[in-house]
Amino acid sequence: MQTCKKFLLAAAVSMAFSASAFAETLKMGIEAAYPPFNNKDASGQVVGFDKDIGDALCARMKVECSVVTSDWDGIIPALQTRKFDFLISSMSITEERKQAVDFTDPYYSNKLQFIAAKKDAEFKTDKDSLKGKIIGAQRSTLAGSWLEDHLGDDVTIKLYDTQENAYLDLQAGRLDAILADKYVNYEWLKSEAGKPYEFKGNPVEESDKIGIAVRKKDDALREKLNAALKEIIADGTYKKINDKYFPFSIL
Repeated sequence: MQTCKKFLLAAAVSMAFSASAFAETLKMGIEAAYPPFNNKDASGQVVGFDKDIGDALCARMKVECSVVTSDWDGIIPALQTRKFDFLISSMSITEERKQAVDFTDPYYSNKLQFIAAKKDAEFKTDKDSLKGKIIGAQRSTLAGSWLEDHLGDDVTIKLYDTQENAYLDLQAGRLDAILADKYVNYEWLKSEAGKPYEFKGNPVEESDKIGIAVRKKDDALREKLNAALKEIIADGTYKKINDKYFPFSIL
């Protein structure tokens, strides 16, 4: 009888441990204003490439995940103050950001490229040709930093809280061009609003790597995310998500 009780107790402990292991929940931070990588659908649900990758990683780590949205300008402070556990929102890995957060391995590669009106057939993207132009970009992005570092003395730079607001000003004629992630521009150019515009010149930056951010020294979570990322790439899950949004690989 005593042996039976010990067995039942051990089984109960084991079941409780297993349940707790699978009951772990994590919150992923997403801007939800950067299609096709992250935005909200008509019902208000967060959708997009980042969300799908995040869901795939959580499934592979065997944890439940929920989404917490945040304005882009405050998205790193929100991570630091534990409003979410990891940030998967198309964030470029930069040396400056590495001072505030730790990054996983890149989960896709990005390029920066100008867009402007198709009718402006003479639009060129070299420094001399851009002098005096008004160029837009989203605030606190690699595109904004690139403009300030390379063209700050030659063009008027307008920075926006969201990429959508930059597009609206381009349509309104308040901008001559926008510099943004190529794949975000690619998506917008396919829309009705984007049809009068096109890519101009070659990408000005081609080595932009996008990572998932975690709090400094949260090595356990970072390593779990890296392991899960390797697994979804190896088994084809990543490719299925990639192909849902793009007819080419962005890895």
